Amino acid sequence: MAKKSDSSDLLQTVDQVTEEAINVGYRLEQRFHRFRQRRAESRGDIPVMVAFEGYGSEHHVRVLGRALLKTRGLIESTDESAESIRGWRSFTSVPIAFAHVNVWIDEYEFHLVADKGGVIDVDLQVSLPPGEHTVWMQTEGSDVVEARVFVVADEQRIGVVSDVDDTVMVTALPRPLLAAWNSFVLNEHARTPTPGMAVMMDRLLHRHHEAPFVYLSTGAWNVAPTLRRFLTRNAYPDGALLLTDWGPTTDRWFRAGSAHKVQNLERLARNFPEVRWILIGDDGQHDPEIYSGFVHRYPDHVAAIVIRNLSPAEAVLAGNPLVNEERRVSIPEGTLWIEGNDGASISRQLAEHGLL
Repeated sequence: MAKKSDSSDLLQTVDQVTEEAINVGYRLEQRFHRFRQRRAESRGDIPVMVAFEGYGSEHHVRVLGRALLKTRGLIESTDESAESIRGWRSFTSVPIAFAHVNVWIDEYEFHLVADKGGVIDVDLQVSLPPGEHTVWMQTEGSDVVEARVFVVADEQRIGVVSDVDDTVMVTALPRPLLAAWNSFVLNEHARTPTPGMAVMMDRLLHRHHEAPFVYLSTGAWNVAPTLRRFLTRNAYPDGALLLTDWGPTTDRWFRAGSAHKVQNLERLARNFPEVRWILIGDDGQHDPEIYSGFVHRYPDHVAAIVIRNLSPAEAVLAGNPLVNEERRVSIPEGTLWIEGNDGASISRQLAEHGLL
């Protein structure tokens, strides 16, 4: 009995030390962010509000934005007309922690507070007709900026959720060195679209004209403008980007990408109780398990699960050379599960099942 007690005490001590270490990491990160913000303010960096595309129902809208401090040179060099935009520039802006943000949409006005990363992500209880609306945002000292919010009609029954990395663009993100190259060095115009996926999604948009499109990624909010330009340039349908933040939390060294996706899928299920989603991802990492878990919990909210199969070469670059092995993914009987290497093969299968 004494040995069991000693073992239990040791495990408890290890857990306590780990928790304290994580909390120290979290506090150090926050201290570093405060230092960066004070330094940016002292050198006269300019407050900038970045508004992201949102979505909503006739009874609420999800508003997304971020308050940042940028140097004048960075603002000019990251203008959308710039010919050469390097990924690292997205990470040189300084978030304004807990910024006060004013939001206007139609006749409604809200006064919100951003999170520690300067991000606004909130559901606002407003009544708006279906279709496109404009949301305006401003933080103290910034210009007023605007973004599109797409309000989904109550009678809409189909929506589309798509992963980004290795689904709509080929990035080999899980491999650390390539991830760093893609995120911080690579010219954004050199990013490669996945063959046929833009055409397939455009056909989905024409088949389900008023369907909401959501791009759900574990990428950092810093790269949202880059991703938006990529999607637009390669003719992907407009849609909200749901990204995340990197770094330690109060209980983890790093934010869990899978948890970010699971939480946002469940939020969509709550926000749109009548919508059935076409979930699009790839088999390079955890999309099959995340989507199968969602359909088990919310079987009435899934119209189809679409998995892009990585080629053997892509799988190796993605750090998962065994993706073509049989995966132990269970789904409820009757769930439509589609797999293919490119948009053309996926389109044919969606058409066969009446979704395209």
